[in-house]
Amino acid sequence: MRYHFCPKCGGKLGVNHPKKINQPKCTDCGFIFYQNPIVGVAAIVIKDKKVLLGKRNISFKDKWCIPCGYVEYDEDVRFAAQREFFEETGLHVGIKQVYEVHSNFHNPAQHTVGIWFLAEVIAGELKANDDLSEVDYFAFEDIPELAFETDGLVINKLKAENFL
Repeated sequence: MRYHFCPKCGGKLGVNHPKKINQPKCTDCGFIFYQNPIVGVAAIVIKDKKVLLGKRNISFKDKWCIPCGYVEYDEDVRFAAQREFFEETGLHVGIKQVYEVHSNFHNPAQHTVGIWFLAEVIAGELKANDDLSEVDYFAFEDIPELAFETDGLVINKLKAENFL
């Protein structure tokens, strides 16, 4: 269990049944603290049959990923993908369609659901920012070590569908 106290009253959280491990209940006020996945978004930009990747500089340091981030509580997923992409790459993108959706289990403390969008650059200057130390375009055969297994699944699908 990740949390031990109720966010409403401060009482102790407990689990009464092994199948309810992600639904701890407050022993004082009865509040159920659902442990739901967090939503992450990524924008896929392809240029000359190469995919734009970023080298991470915080978590999963020195491994590469499709630029990504978390959706804020009051934010639309498409806007979040645009915001995160700009924050990390300096590029403004237009979001096309959802390309892929996966559950991510790379962080044992937090299950995330990732949404990968196809996107196109509409403005800006490519420059690594925020969680990235480098950004570059890669052909399929030159893909560096990836931070997230699910990015590998997405990249393999892009290759199979002749995007790369």
